[in-house]
Amino acid sequence: MLSNRELFYRFLAQTSEAPLALEITNAEGIWLTGADGQKYMDLISGISVSNTGHRHPEVVKTIKDQADRYLHLMVYGEYIEAPQARLAEKIASLLPSTLSNVYFVNSGSEAVEGALKLAKRYTGRKEIVAFNNAYHGSSHGSLSVMGNADMRDPFGPLLPGIRHIVMNDVKSLSVITRDTACVIIEPVQGEAGVIAATQEFMNALRNRCSETGALLIFDEVQTGFGRTGSMFALEQYHVVPDIIVIAKGMGGGMPIGAFVSSKEIMHTLSNNPALGHITTFGGHPVSCAAAFANINVIQNENLIEVVNTKSELFRQMLAGHPAVVNYRSAGLMIAVELKDEATVQTIIHQCLDGGLILDWFLFNPKSIRISPPLIIDAYEITDACKIIVKALDNVLY
Repeated sequence: MLSNRELFYRFLAQTSEAPLALEITNAEGIWLTGADGQKYMDLISGISVSNTGHRHPEVVKTIKDQADRYLHLMVYGEYIEAPQARLAEKIASLLPSTLSNVYFVNSGSEAVEGALKLAKRYTGRKEIVAFNNAYHGSSHGSLSVMGNADMRDPFGPLLPGIRHIVMNDVKSLSVITRDTACVIIEPVQGEAGVIAATQEFMNALRNRCSETGALLIFDEVQTGFGRTGSMFALEQYHVVPDIIVIAKGMGGGMPIGAFVSSKEIMHTLSNNPALGHITTFGGHPVSCAAAFANINVIQNENLIEVVNTKSELFRQMLAGHPAVVNYRSAGLMIAVELKDEATVQTIIHQCLDGGLILDWFLFNPKSIRISPPLIIDAYEITDACKIIVKALDNVLY
């Protein structure tokens, strides 16, 4: 019989030539356990997914309860399913009043696809503006608005009419015209290495979209559900987009995404033609039930209120190290920039040997990614930082 490792390399399509290839047999809270019994502190949350930790008891209980009722019944939008309806109401209650109509899908990439289609359908326009170094997913539409040519170009031709501009450059907003269907932006660019939009730029962007009639889309796939110190990053900017895209931290570890807009805008997908957007598994009842429980955990355990305090502890212990070139954070979305990519990889592997899981950024390989479950406590942060500091010391001395 082949081992799991052999099966992994023989039968699973690989996403790179050097996968980390950790075999995990159990996950609980902020900890993963390997097949050899080694325990690892997870400081990346499956890339900002496990905000309430792995297998939170309330989420697991809700998953089991829903599985006892029903699983998939029908393609999305045809039947009344209580988990979908209750979750949609919950999400609408967390957002500005104009963002009140929810379309559930399975992932962030799918949510971006739906949002782009919605903007083109509502405005009747074809052009889309996105940003350099933005990451929005890997399917054809979401890849088209990705702000990295190395990732895009091998799969061309992609969607036409896409223009990429520089975030935080107010002058570049002049490319948004009455031919622009939408502008899609991450309030905090994730794969660029935690690069936040300035308040001045966000205000100017909102004003320009309003002037031209272009819809403003916030991609909060990574920033949503408490990651940056508020339920959504838009709260910190006091700017309301026309569409918001959410996923990752919503489902408590279950696959789910959504795009949210006003009733008026969203209604355009229901006619001329009917089924203008459709998904078989979007809004899966088990994922919706899990997401509802997950949001309740975030609220009931007051996880957001302490995000910035925990973030500050990371900063105090890491930012001043002589090996750190730059340090950027938006709540518990942290980038620790070192001198080069090779040093980052050395630190990641040394920390892995020490039982700590870190990562890097697609478009900023000189920076270490830290994005722990929001449930991490001060003692765990201190222990994690000691391991990182030891590895940083090793590359200096």
